[in-house]
Amino acid sequence: MTTITRAGHYGFRQVAGMEWIKLRSLRSTWLTLALTFAAAVGIGAAVGANTKGVSNHPDLTNNVLGGIAPGLLLTGALGVLCMTSEYTSGMIRASLAAAPNRPLLLAAKAAMFGAVALTIGEVASFTAFLAGTHTLPGRISAPTLGQPGVLRAVLMGGAAYCLIGLLGLGLGAVIRHSAAALGVLVGGVYVAAQFVAVTAHQVQAFVPVLIVGNSLSTTKQLEGTLSPWAGLGVLSLYAGVALGLGGWLLVRRDA
Repeated sequence: MTTITRAGHYGFRQVAGMEWIKLRSLRSTWLTLALTFAAAVGIGAAVGANTKGVSNHPDLTNNVLGGIAPGLLLTGALGVLCMTSEYTSGMIRASLAAAPNRPLLLAAKAAMFGAVALTIGEVASFTAFLAGTHTLPGRISAPTLGQPGVLRAVLMGGAAYCLIGLLGLGLGAVIRHSAAALGVLVGGVYVAAQFVAVTAHQVQAFVPVLIVGNSLSTTKQLEGTLSPWAGLGVLSLYAGVALGLGGWLLVRRDA
């Protein structure tokens, strides 16, 4: 009883430290991050090597960053599992005993996971860009980070990993079941969202995957789409709403 009382006085730093220990101890964390990095770099290098001419590929930056798409799914899935694995293993009870302040617990988990996802995302995005541009045929002038829109596209590509991952974390907190949360993430964010984008063009600008693809463009934005910065704001809103709802339910529901 004394231990729980003392643990209840843990601040954000202490709870974040505990969440970091849990995150790094999950085998799925390192496997998923390795696959995320490999997909981004491998696809970027392959796209660069197979580029035939600039006329058919006006936005080379967008093309070599194509490996971000599968990485987003992997990072989102990792976000889901970081939350739902606590319910599957029963660890959530120990976590709440150590940190009874439930919103603080979720905030610490989101901060730790978000920092890791952002770091690997930026590293993967920059490495994929370098790999893709260095494998371009010699006759094609490779884009550089100093050209208009290129640095912004690479940075936003890395940030997308973090935001989709946090969206997955929020869905995990809301649904609490791994398979169901992953189903909502894949079906709702990817499959259903793409269907809506095709059948209802007026909402396609707000589809997460299309927002990310648009933010990677260095050419003129398509009509009816959000600007890259507005798209980043919408993705942040999605992640914030999911985490906010997850935190509200975490307080109201039993472990």
